[in-house]
Amino acid sequence: MNFKEVNENYTVSEAIREAQRCLHCKVPSCKKGCPISNDIPDWISELSKGNFGNAMQIINNRSNLPAVCGRVCAHERQCEGNCVLNKKGSHINIGKLERFVADFDSDSGMTHEAIPEKTRGRVAVIGSGPAGLTVAGDLARKGFSVDIFEMETEAGGVLMFGIPEYRLPKEVVRNEIRKIENLGVAFHLNSTVGEGITIDDLFDQGFDAIFMGTGTGVPKRLNIPGNQNPAVRQAIRFLRRVSLYENGLMDRKEVIVGDGDVVFVIGCGNTAIDAARTAIRMGSKEVNVVYHRTINEMKALRAEYDDAVAEGVKFLWNTSITNIEALDDTAIKTVTLTTDGEDRVVPADHVIMAVGSAPASRIVSTTEGIEVDGNGYVITRDTPYGMTTRKGVFAGGDVTNRPATVVHAMHDAKLVAEGIEKYVDAVKLLDIIDRQGGQA
Repeated sequence: MNFKEVNENYTVSEAIREAQRCLHCKVPSCKKGCPISNDIPDWISELSKGNFGNAMQIINNRSNLPAVCGRVCAHERQCEGNCVLNKKGSHINIGKLERFVADFDSDSGMTHEAIPEKTRGRVAVIGSGPAGLTVAGDLARKGFSVDIFEMETEAGGVLMFGIPEYRLPKEVVRNEIRKIENLGVAFHLNSTVGEGITIDDLFDQGFDAIFMGTGTGVPKRLNIPGNQNPAVRQAIRFLRRVSLYENGLMDRKEVIVGDGDVVFVIGCGNTAIDAARTAIRMGSKEVNVVYHRTINEMKALRAEYDDAVAEGVKFLWNTSITNIEALDDTAIKTVTLTTDGEDRVVPADHVIMAVGSAPASRIVSTTEGIEVDGNGYVITRDTPYGMTTRKGVFAGGDVTNRPATVVHAMHDAKLVAEGIEKYVDAVKLLDIIDRQGGQA
């Protein structure tokens, strides 16, 4: 099994036929179900007439990452789940249509947005995941000069290193990033804020505001005997290694998992299922997802679960791993599975934990005035939206513990971008007033 994208795109005729099924409701519930309020009926109407450029322009008004959202959004719980045609069991395939429009636009090079003069201020964005890219795109379109500082060798954050190729091809992410670059956004790779460069350094360079979109890069662990052994893998780090391997930046042996192994994944969110399906693709003989609740309580999308089952992943419901016995620092020997109070010891080669993650402390620990809560999440205010306890420093996305998915991070980031816009404009206006008062 390879990492080729699982879902095929529409052809032009297929996309137009699907778009023509839309009822263009006067009160579009699909739009209400979209966290970023995408004008879905309007761009679908343009698509149904073959006006692909108009459709893309409408999408661009609300989304900086349509090719990404078209692939990884929780459509079944959002736009498609609210489509009125669900009553007939035939909702519009909104995600696939959005993906088609975005891919068609990238392939044809159709969109050339006018770049406004960068006169309203300078903003530094830390992190190039969904939140960082959204803030950068929104502010660049409004006349701000934006620089993104990314610690990795390539931009994209979780989109590049945390979501498998079969769900989100890396070239799709690169295409979206190129569009944001074309808005005049500058990317600084291999730049870790908190190590070598600080928030204060960025202000000294003349930035008017700074946005922290650093996500949650520190994996959480369950309190299980044996879980501290290096042979217990973390899902986000496993997925990152596989991504690096797939891009020729890491040797296969450094991925470790696969090649006939028996693997147990703890957790049942989308990241857990990503890890399980990736382990299958890396050649594992048997992959089991262990979840202490039922299928009806899992956080993962049902579509992702169905695909995992079809690929051979097994699910152990109402089950927990209560002990891990390691063979050495590279492999597990056995795990103890507990189901309804009954224990059984089974052979295992690897355990992968996918039970959430927390923010790193690099920036907070090297910056005065940024407060966090008891779990390490950055505290922000509502006015201006997203500003931390340090003046001029904003935060959004997972680092503030608000979003849950890519599009929710984008929604939060759009609000923060508005907060930054208002803040910088206000500061500059006060500066002008002060100067005029001094002249008087």
